[in-house]
Amino acid sequence: QVQLVESGGGLVEPGGSLRLSCTASGSILSINTMGWYRQAPGKQRELVAACTSGGTTTYGDSVKGRFTISRDNAKNTVNLQMNSLKPEDTAVYYCNGQSIRTTLRRYFEVWGQGTLVTVSA
Repeated sequence: QVQLVESGGGLVEPGGSLRLSCTASGSILSINTMGWYRQAPGKQRELVAACTSGGTTTYGDSVKGRFTISRDNAKNTVNLQMNSLKPEDTAVYYCNGQSIRTTLRRYFEVWGQGTLVTVSA
């Protein structure tokens, strides 16, 4: 069974930085896309950033120029460097993996359990 485990959330002041990490495990052969989504209270889950195995990246409009996604295909990890954080970045951040091949089966989509990021003075 594939699992995505996030780390790195916490409390940070406005203008500060935070780095999130996610590691996928479970006899994985390949992962097409890994990325981050977030969900603030009362709002829908939205894309923050995603990266394909080939290195193509996509960012949500609200984080462009402030957040950077990176991934290590060999280690099945994806990181999100968040700079110039704003209070509106406060949300639960979820790691996402799409089209995951393992030794037993293919998974369409897998989610991590989420990590809370709070931006507040």
